[in-house]
Amino acid sequence: MNGKDYLLDTNIVIGLFANELSITEKIKSLSGSVFIPSIVIGELFYGAEQSTRKEENKKKIEELAEASLVLECDTDTARFYGKVKSHLKIKGTPIPENDIWIAALAEQHKLTLATRDKHFAHVETITVESW
Repeated sequence: MNGKDYLLDTNIVIGLFANELSITEKIKSLSGSVFIPSIVIGELFYGAEQSTRKEENKKKIEELAEASLVLECDTDTARFYGKVKSHLKIKGTPIPENDIWIAALAEQHKLTLATRDKHFAHVETITVESW
């Protein structure tokens, strides 16, 4: 058990929805808090809109959002976003815009980001775990 607090990336939540044992077991083993960025909720709704089971998928997302600690962006997040994006540009290692916002939330709130995306390794100011 560890007392770290986590921020879940979209691919981890999708794995959770798919009942992937490695993810469900990992979340059960945590003693810290688990947060979901509002950006991830938006990406999930986008995916639901593109799916053949729109209403079923949107209901799952609504239930998740209602039962979770959802972190929203604010002015402080925007400051972190600007810093992260600037550093990535200087290094020549751009990542997707939504992921910059997710990284900014992780840095702002000092959360460990759980993801399967390797490009978060370019954001040196956050702690990342590959699940």
